[in-house]
Amino acid sequence: MAELDAFRAETRAWLDTNCPPSMRTPMPEDEIAWDGRNARFKNPDTKLWLERVAARGWTAPTWPKQYGGGGLSGHQARVLQEELTQLKLAAPLFGMGLSMIGPTLLVHGSEEQKQKYIPKIVSGEHRWCQGFSEPGAGSDLASLRCSAKLDESGKHYLINGQKTWTSGGQYANWIFILVRTDETTKHNGITFLLIDMKTPGIEVKPIRLISGNSPFCETFLTDVKADVENVIGGVNNGWTVAKTLLSFERSGMGTGSMGPANRRGGAGGLRLAKIAKESAGEQDGKIADPLLRDQVTGVMLDEMALALTIARSAETRKAGGAPGPEMSMFKMYASELGHRRDELMMTLRGTEALRWEGGDATEDAMLTRMWLSAKATTIYGGTSEIQRNIIAKRVLKLPGA
Repeated sequence: MAELDAFRAETRAWLDTNCPPSMRTPMPEDEIAWDGRNARFKNPDTKLWLERVAARGWTAPTWPKQYGGGGLSGHQARVLQEELTQLKLAAPLFGMGLSMIGPTLLVHGSEEQKQKYIPKIVSGEHRWCQGFSEPGAGSDLASLRCSAKLDESGKHYLINGQKTWTSGGQYANWIFILVRTDETTKHNGITFLLIDMKTPGIEVKPIRLISGNSPFCETFLTDVKADVENVIGGVNNGWTVAKTLLSFERSGMGTGSMGPANRRGGAGGLRLAKIAKESAGEQDGKIADPLLRDQVTGVMLDEMALALTIARSAETRKAGGAPGPEMSMFKMYASELGHRRDELMMTLRGTEALRWEGGDATEDAMLTRMWLSAKATTIYGGTSEIQRNIIAKRVLKLPGA
């Protein structure tokens, strides 16, 4: 415990010394620390903060030091997160590199692949996007048709097909993608590939959503050349690699590490309590309406219980190990809890929830857009129905129908 206390003091001192003043408030919606080919930093401090934290390896605190990570234990990483939250510091980096492909490479990548790609994820030099879903392969992902055929040299695959819901495809400089390398079998004919987004033959078209944003894209691939050395986990073994990555994705959704609440600082329940006090008034520092107070308290307690359960689960697996099917429980519960919280928040805001843009509506517009965007959380990463099937089969071990 004394060691951890010393680490906390050292961490707090380093953060306080190295975090620029403008990074000590929730980051604006349009100034999130992404890097990649189209990186734009409206605030120079955002880039400075990223560089300082990445140099210490704390953008990926538990990853091995030989790949640029921080090499921290789970306990130390939790202390770091607690101090970031306590000091209200903006998170230095987000993205699929940290939450999805990086952890997957630690499990399935060759040593050469780890050395090549992981340090550039830690530094933010590479921003990644995901090429899984297709117009005819969503929930039934294994029916994907995007094809990869070896050219005459045997050194490259030629990729042809289409992907959809490619989050951040217009910004990313690399894509991890599932392709069909064997037409005679379904799950065992899929390969996991890494492709440079600057490769000729790739066309990206953003999709505008109900929230007004365009985080997703359609991606078209025509005779796109990919090196065979960028196959992860072996040819026709992509389904196994994909399941690992999806577990990490669901883990990120369940823990909130990819969620907007973290980007804006503070848990969703705390924001809900603040809005409830503004709407219903305060009495002795508490929400005046006892029924409303009970509803808000219920949400906050459920958030806390989820966080503690996730922390307990993390303790049972070694750093670098793949999460198990229990991530489906966390993903499903977190997304449905988020819906419950956001619906209550919208009800409390009343006519203010109709604000969209302009004037003093920045905060209200952001909350409304968050509420609309969150509708997709029970769909992406596998729908809640799919999560229930995984929980039934792989967690509860229930017999099939």
